Amino acid sequence: MNKTAIIIPSHLAAKRLPNKPLLKIHGKAMISHVWERSKASNVTDVFVATADTEILNEIKNNGGNAILTGKQHTTGSDRIHEAIDKLQLDHDIIINVQGDMPMINPETINLINNFMIANPNVNISTVASEISKDETEDKNVVKAVTEHDLKKNKFQKALNFVREISNEKFYYHHIGLYAYRKNVLNKFVNMQKTENEINRSLEQMRFLDHNIDIFVGYTHDNPLSVDTKEDLEKIRKFI
Repeated sequence: MNKTAIIIPSHLAAKRLPNKPLLKIHGKAMISHVWERSKASNVTDVFVATADTEILNEIKNNGGNAILTGKQHTTGSDRIHEAIDKLQLDHDIIINVQGDMPMINPETINLINNFMIANPNVNISTVASEISKDETEDKNVVKAVTEHDLKKNKFQKALNFVREISNEKFYYHHIGLYAYRKNVLNKFVNMQKTENEINRSLEQMRFLDHNIDIFVGYTHDNPLSVDTKEDLEKIRKFI
């Protein structure tokens, strides 16, 4: 049995950039870039979970696996949970790759997958990278806060995830890539949303506020996520 599956949640209802997953980057839809880079990792089973037939068809027409989910989901984790049930997956580890990161490095996916396999007592892991001064002041950039220097400790528990820095000593640019045990994801969807999750618009706070540790690993890669037209133009220059 394969221990790990990647599920990429994706939908067309983005407010800031409508139809975002299907926007073309050098002739190829953004979601297809994400799928191809995920397939280049050491994880064999890769799926796209979407509420939209247009995305489903895009992936299937490119030889990928995709499944339709409901439109009611407010987080990627909730969408992934439905996909797991529909696909009847029995994998122990589920990796959530955001559908708006067309430059995600397969080695970064390998980093958290290998960590989860080597540490069966860890429930959730994610990654973060060096943060610039401009990013520190940008509320749209989520910061992962740790107790010690992440570059020296590789993986350690996250103390917090914030949008604004006050007096935190060690903080990094959080990258929206998660690996979780399937049983913990089952718990997540039955937990009440917390004030921190709602106020910060950060679903990972639901885990921390319910005393489920998240381990953060350091990566030199900082894949741009696409939220605006300006982000899209930057991506087109890099890919």
